[in-house]
Amino acid sequence: MFAESRRGNGRPNAYRAVTRDGDPPVELDPTRQSGLRASTRNSPSGEDFEGSKGVQAVLIGPEVSRSRSAAINPRGSFGPDVWRGTYSREMPQAEVNGITLEYDISGAGEPLLLVHGLSAQLIEWPDEFVDRFVAEGYKVIRFDNRDIGLSTQDTWTPPTSLKSVGAMLARRPLKGVGYTVVDMADDAAGLLDALGIESAHVVGVSMGGMIVQELAINHPTRVRSICSIMSNVGDRKSGGIGVSLMKKVLRRPAPTRDNAVDQDVKMYGWISGPHFDADERRVRAAAAVDRSFTPQGVDRQTAAIAGSRDRTDLLGAVTAPTLVIHGLVDPLVKPSGGIATAMAIPGSRLVAFPDMGHDLPGPRLHEIRDVVLANIRRTS
Repeated sequence: MFAESRRGNGRPNAYRAVTRDGDPPVELDPTRQSGLRASTRNSPSGEDFEGSKGVQAVLIGPEVSRSRSAAINPRGSFGPDVWRGTYSREMPQAEVNGITLEYDISGAGEPLLLVHGLSAQLIEWPDEFVDRFVAEGYKVIRFDNRDIGLSTQDTWTPPTSLKSVGAMLARRPLKGVGYTVVDMADDAAGLLDALGIESAHVVGVSMGGMIVQELAINHPTRVRSICSIMSNVGDRKSGGIGVSLMKKVLRRPAPTRDNAVDQDVKMYGWISGPHFDADERRVRAAAAVDRSFTPQGVDRQTAAIAGSRDRTDLLGAVTAPTLVIHGLVDPLVKPSGGIATAMAIPGSRLVAFPDMGHDLPGPRLHEIRDVVLANIRRTS
């Protein structure tokens, strides 16, 4: 259930929580951004949320140009830092915006575009998550963002991770990057062009959330509904990385094919919530490394995030039904990023899970699917 309340400007001002024992929703203080007061005492995310004890999900919000050329092409070429593994299987590709995007389509029906985050290949979407939407009658489209997986690798030399993180901490866009999330949103719009799709429901995770926000800003007619998961608005004030996690990340050894799986499992152990399964993650990481290993591409994507603009004011013009999902123990993109996103987009809804970090926890997949579907139905 969702709170139903709307200010004169259409922005959410009602905040409620569903408790585990089925009691009536708890009213939270709207003057304190859903009654979740930030501190650094207990939460792995660096933000402690008052009023969240016994809470199953915090629900915030009211009740609920195509001139580029794009074409489906045979398999393209890849940059020198891409290693193709035996796990890779043939998938179609599309030529968009001068690059090649690898993609996959499952099911038939209304199009649903899934946009993943930093370093994440299209195979990172859990099959059970995709299958749930296919079963509901949607055509689910996944793709590798530029510089990851089997899509085109750029050639510009990325700055060091320290420089990219430094720009974020200094609250200023990183200069001299080869592209930003604006360009990546144009890629997504180009893929829809190549597939002959006028508009789609879009779901983005982490950096993918930033991309779908830009898609809604610059290509509003292409989005039917929006879901931004564990992301932020790029204002450098909300949704930042926790200090302790940042120190760990900057101390990691340089990635190699030999240490990639171990480093992946360690990283996900740091950023995930209590449902993290190291053995399951190891299998997924091995499959990803086997399919494609692109460390410089990850550095370029990091720089693209650091070089991107603040979207806060621009999101005020978004009219598509919008859902924001965030984990309350997310240390990579703190929960304040989700709150800021929901506050920036008029009429948006926010769902926050206390046992979710920077991951898509298995026990929550059915609930995430259900709230995404509820948001999609708002379009009708």
